[in-house]
Amino acid sequence: MRKENIRYHFTTQAALLVLTVLGALDTPVQALATHKDRPTNEYIVYVGTYTGPKSEGIYAYRFEESTGKLVSLGVAAKTVNPSFLAVDPNRRILYAVNEIDNYKGEKTGGVSAFTIDHETGKLTFLDEVISRGAGPCHISLDKTGKYVMVANYSSGTVAVFPVLEDGRLGNATAFDQRHGSSVNHEQQEGPHAHSIGVTPDNRFVLSADLGLDELLVYRFDAAHGTLAPGEPPFAKIHAGSGPRHFAISPNGKFVYVISEMGSMLTAFSYNAARGTLRELQEISTLPKDFKGKSNCAEVVVHPSGKFLYGSNRGHDSIAVFAIDPHKGTLTPVEFVSTGGKEPRNFALDPTGNYLFAANQNSDTLVVFRIDPKTGRLTPTGEMADVPSPVCVTFVAK
Repeated sequence: MRKENIRYHFTTQAALLVLTVLGALDTPVQALATHKDRPTNEYIVYVGTYTGPKSEGIYAYRFEESTGKLVSLGVAAKTVNPSFLAVDPNRRILYAVNEIDNYKGEKTGGVSAFTIDHETGKLTFLDEVISRGAGPCHISLDKTGKYVMVANYSSGTVAVFPVLEDGRLGNATAFDQRHGSSVNHEQQEGPHAHSIGVTPDNRFVLSADLGLDELLVYRFDAAHGTLAPGEPPFAKIHAGSGPRHFAISPNGKFVYVISEMGSMLTAFSYNAARGTLRELQEISTLPKDFKGKSNCAEVVVHPSGKFLYGSNRGHDSIAVFAIDPHKGTLTPVEFVSTGGKEPRNFALDPTGNYLFAANQNSDTLVVFRIDPKTGRLTPTGEMADVPSPVCVTFVAK
């Protein structure tokens, strides 16, 4: 397990329209009674944590986009170190990595599956499998929702698992053990897979490896869930920078990698036909006058494609950048305090109107409103207490 893990962690006309639609679909009218009082812009916010003296697992909150209010629903599921979460496209199942180095006597972590109760936010344990590597730290699904992908940090491996009909996971359909190292002998003594995800067309898989200073590219066979090296198989990141996470622009033309150790962003143009990357820019995530120690964590592109956000741990801020729509390059807009310590993760709500920052070392989830014209962030005053938060994800109710 990584050293940082030790710190634990809704008019009458509208109603008539709905009834008409339900009748056309032969949907029982009783279904309306279940949802009639529910705001159409309400979400469940799930927060993954590092468990220990304070945290018991995954926590749930109700968020109403129209009011910006966040209400605690308590512990959604008790599970060990659910440090990263992912929800299937049908919003039925939530998957979580269990970031540990020993699972039932094997040098590996786990992956847990839970069914989602949209009324209460509770998660019901469904199944778990080994992650095929120690210290699983990131999880995602392909665009069809048929495959779950996991990055295992400690062992430097990635694996793909098929999603069975009931949401459980089958035996891995793909596995890759990386090899090599980079210039920082303490943190890059070997491969450290830190994130994994598919491209918008579901044809390629990208994975950032902190230990190798590489963004790996795989050809993805969505029929069989297999991976094959791209041509070329990776794009190099500045030596010693430690690439951690990446984000792809909504139009699929640009890829942005945030590097933990180097506190920098690397922008690439992306050729979707060939699955190739061309570096465009390197830019710091920190203000020019910052002199302290800091490292990066999360990166997200706004759904409009106009802005990019990255988190700094140490400077404890969200760096906001404007994206040139033609060139894909980044221009700094502002650096905003997260109102807490160690913003390990943050996420934008599905509307793109709010940003939720998870401050791991101050046990808070802080909500910001996003200016749709400038991308700037303003604290809403809404804050939730959550122990050792490390991942935020949303589920429409």
